[in-house]
Amino acid sequence: MPADALSPELLAYSSGRNTTQPPHLGTRYLRAGGFLPEPGNTIVCHVSKGSPTLEGLVEAREKFLAMPEARHFVFTPITSLHMTLFQGVIEYRRKPGFWPDGLALDASIEELTEIMAARLETLPVLEPFQVEVTHARPSGLLVDGARERDRRAMRQWRDVLADLLGYRHPDHDDYPFRITFAYAIDWLDDDALPRWQEMLGEVAGDIRCKMPILELDPPAFCSFEDMNHFCELLVLGGLGRKLRRWEALGS
Repeated sequence: MPADALSPELLAYSSGRNTTQPPHLGTRYLRAGGFLPEPGNTIVCHVSKGSPTLEGLVEAREKFLAMPEARHFVFTPITSLHMTLFQGVIEYRRKPGFWPDGLALDASIEELTEIMAARLETLPVLEPFQVEVTHARPSGLLVDGARERDRRAMRQWRDVLADLLGYRHPDHDDYPFRITFAYAIDWLDDDALPRWQEMLGEVAGDIRCKMPILELDPPAFCSFEDMNHFCELLVLGGLGRKLRRWEALGS
């Protein structure tokens, strides 16, 4: 398969095009496997439990695991599957642009989470949206709004959240919506890329055929200690309703 037939998403994982190790190796997870403590918060839409979408994504994940190079990745648990709507704060990313304006860079994650949750109580009602898979890449799936109005709604959510929470990442406009299956431990050898391209194309096409609209829960503000579990603290709602879940804040 010629190089120009390989997707940019796949080439980003090529050993021939990378001279440094994967970016989160050693801080988020270990080469031997397993996730390291990395407390923070985020706003995500979990894949709905018990849904055909979850079943289909588990089947897709199995195809990733069946690849000979699956050992090059550390996989997140099925129970943590979600689409990231808006990036929160992380313990090891304490710098302007990634931290709410006016809050001390040495403030604890727990303190920030409470402040951010209080700000989110004033979030205006925003439009719900539907999501489709656009591409598959070695770390999982890229997704976006199913229609133009959904894409506009998702970006409006991101803009409103940035204004409300007081920070805007440098990649705010470019950060792709995704459902992560795994993180790279090692890059893929170039001779493995054609078989990965074939698998990724089959996975994306199969999902789009069987599940043109993904079943996702409403956006939720979540806390996490690592990449194994995302605890919902505040459901922001896609249908104009909110539900507070404060148990984790008080624990």
